[in-house]
Amino acid sequence: MIRVTEKASAKLQSLLKNSGRENGALRVAVIGGGCAGLSYQMDLVETPKPRDILVESRGVRIVVDPKSALYVSGSELDFSEDLQNGGFQVTNPNAASSCSCGKSFST
Repeated sequence: MIRVTEKASAKLQSLLKNSGRENGALRVAVIGGGCAGLSYQMDLVETPKPRDILVESRGVRIVVDPKSALYVSGSELDFSEDLQNGGFQVTNPNAASSCSCGKSFST
């Protein structure tokens, strides 16, 4: 479903630990919006919702709702410390195009 790079795993583990949610997960959702039509929403959560898909990769847990899973299947989650576009970044093979900021996409 979603592969996690070592950099993303290390950053996510640090964020979960610092927020007191060592057993938590990163929720990745696709919502309408952004200049290309769809955008990613990411939140730290304690537990998955009943219908969520749980993915474990490189020692971290990612949860995705079934609708968002249609858009993110096969994607890679990375983390960049870049000054302008730093943060978690999704490389999505399902995206037909994306905006220059990399935060939104279309299919």
